[in-house]
Amino acid sequence: MLSHVDENQQPRMVDVSGKAATHRVARAQARLGFPAEVASALREAGYVTPKGAVITVAQIAGVMGAKATPQLIPLCHPLAIERCRVDIHIEGDDAVIECEVACRGTTGVEMEALTGASVAALTIYDMCKAMSHAMVIREVRLLAKSGGKRDIDLTEPRPE
Repeated sequence: MLSHVDENQQPRMVDVSGKAATHRVARAQARLGFPAEVASALREAGYVTPKGAVITVAQIAGVMGAKATPQLIPLCHPLAIERCRVDIHIEGDDAVIECEVACRGTTGVEMEALTGASVAALTIYDMCKAMSHAMVIREVRLLAKSGGKRDIDLTEPRPE
């Protein structure tokens, strides 16, 4: 049975009341590809556009996105997030966004980390779209999680 449907196939929030609270951490990544001319212009401008400091604003948006996950994703539990960090670095013509979220609770923070990385990528797109709409957000994925039923590390190289 799927965890988010009941015996009548109706949606439900998973009951986590019987689970022990543990320290949980999840790390997710998103990539945003810039057209070469946009990447070059951003580098020259120190990643500042008329809308502001792109990286800084995207980091704040990513934290806000992680905190807003239960309002955006149906059936997600509201969590008392203890830590959220959004790191953004540039690799060639790509912005690589990593969001790490931690809490002590009865359910994991994977959705919060994925949402934070996604919202940061969307923010970069918004702040740079006047330069080009040809940016591509891709590879939004979970990198690792710990503290639940099983730990997962997906950072190993993936087969092509």
